[in-house]
Amino acid sequence: MIQSLLIANRGEIACRIIRTARAMGIRTVAVYSDADANALHLRDADEAVHIGPSPARDSYLVGEKIIAAAKATGAQAIHPGYGFLSENAAFAQSVIDAGLIWVGPNPSSITAMGLKDAAKKLMQDAGVPTTPGYLGDDQSLERLTAEADAIGYPVLIKAVAGGGGKGMRKVDNPADFADALASCRREAASSFGNDSVLLEKWITNPRHIEVQVFGDSHGNVVHLFERDCSLQRRHQKVIEEAPAPGMTDFTRAAICDAAVRAAKAVDYVGAGTIEFIADGSAGYIKPDRVWFMEMNTRLQVEHPVTEEITGQDLVEWQLRVASGEPLPKKQHELSINGHAIEARLYAEDPAKGFLPSTGTLEQFELDANVRIDKGVYQGAHISPYYDPMIAKMIAHGRDREEARETLAYALGRSVIWPLRTNAAFLINALDHPDFIAGTMDTGVIERAGDSLIPPAMPSDDALSNAAQHYGRQSLAGFRLNAARRQQVVLTVNGQSLSTHMPILDYADQLPLAGPMEPPTISFTTDAGQTWRVEPMRVSGNAAAAASDGAILSPMPGRIIAVAVAAGDSVTKGQKLLTLEAMKMEHSLVAPFDGVVAELNAAEGGQVSEGALLAKIDKEQ
Repeated sequence: MIQSLLIANRGEIACRIIRTARAMGIRTVAVYSDADANALHLRDADEAVHIGPSPARDSYLVGEKIIAAAKATGAQAIHPGYGFLSENAAFAQSVIDAGLIWVGPNPSSITAMGLKDAAKKLMQDAGVPTTPGYLGDDQSLERLTAEADAIGYPVLIKAVAGGGGKGMRKVDNPADFADALASCRREAASSFGNDSVLLEKWITNPRHIEVQVFGDSHGNVVHLFERDCSLQRRHQKVIEEAPAPGMTDFTRAAICDAAVRAAKAVDYVGAGTIEFIADGSAGYIKPDRVWFMEMNTRLQVEHPVTEEITGQDLVEWQLRVASGEPLPKKQHELSINGHAIEARLYAEDPAKGFLPSTGTLEQFELDANVRIDKGVYQGAHISPYYDPMIAKMIAHGRDREEARETLAYALGRSVIWPLRTNAAFLINALDHPDFIAGTMDTGVIERAGDSLIPPAMPSDDALSNAAQHYGRQSLAGFRLNAARRQQVVLTVNGQSLSTHMPILDYADQLPLAGPMEPPTISFTTDAGQTWRVEPMRVSGNAAAAASDGAILSPMPGRIIAVAVAAGDSVTKGQKLLTLEAMKMEHSLVAPFDGVVAELNAAEGGQVSEGALLAKIDKEQ
């Protein structure tokens, strides 16, 4: 068994691998760039090695540095995780040549499946059904145009190298083909250094079905059933689940058997995924309407859903197979238990075109009732250098609906601030009728459009609920003498808003005490958006009125009305001043019957937060 392991990755997957390695008694070595100097995976590992500047091309993508780190620390093996160098056959070979153990498939298998056109030809020879299309070497515009016409529109242009939706375009009519092809080629050349493409028939209502396969060095290959990854945005997976909805036992057997044949065709060792595209127009999956797309020769981001339904630790399987052991289970020993759904939680702002959100995670509280695979912690800095996924949340249930409801609830209870996340977007996707019915295809999110995008500010109901919560916390140490319904001024994400809440019922039960600063709180709406409520004092009709009669300005603003003069007698709740701030008017009222003993405000005057505007003395 491997005794020491270097993880050539970062973030969530590095933490995930370290967790299993530690449970197996394996010493772990982490690597990190400048941007990751305080990353969570360094805290989890037994040892860490700095490998270069923040850009991945200068650190995590430099194989020589990683191998040197392994040798310097005495690591026996290298686990590449996913992404970065995980499917780089040359790097895998260099690890082996350095006398280290490569926790992954043989370099020859990576090469065989690395180019989509060559892989499809190999699968055809192995009897695995492939999508109708063009795989030829002639890459001229004329030939590709002719082949697209012969296939019939719509067609899909795909880069033969790489993945992740890059170099991929759907073309609906001949007039758009040339421009789409040029765009694909530019993107493919930039991302993969290879601008060759293949063409595929666009499948109506396409479902993305993939099968987890595993092989060992003793000739054994098994599958661990299928996953459905159809919920995608711009060809990138958003939510994954296992098993696939609408899958009969007969169809499952056909797809999984084909996946095993595909793995055996390349003498596969380790964890791999055979990806299929299925025609979901019938509402369920037919075995003769499923075609091979590609193979991912690594551990997938979505592997936890397979672990949840099978009870197997796939990282442990990887480490045992890399150590020369046979597979831990035979095919007949594997079965499906319940249903699991995974959501990828990203630091990104759906309201701004899903732009990454960078900065410090001042609050990072994820619901503990689901599995959390995370790569960050509260106080961590999210940099612009890497993929913005900060965690994966995985729910397991007795059935699909239980898993779906559990995951949506967990997302809604999570609090993340001040970075924006896609949590509310994920909840909306989980609640989409097509997803609930299990009839979603890869176009659901695109067709839904802005309906899945959360609002820029909270709804009136959410704001009212937050105000009540805010009021309860603010009143924990002092009593407010106020009207039956109070207006509460909240600064929500830097914008001042006001709402009303019933407050006297519980305020009258609180003990009298001196004034306290209301706490800063965060609240999360049912749709999963986190909002920050900044410290504000609460008064009878807007701002602060402490028990000693001091009337303080709740925020910077301008006095637009003064309703009393020094020496005036006033009654509880009577308006004293009106303050304009953040384009809103806020009335300041008397906290009790008394006399205006001091007045420091004049109409038109500017005041700062906390300034003493007036003082009311109780009548003797």
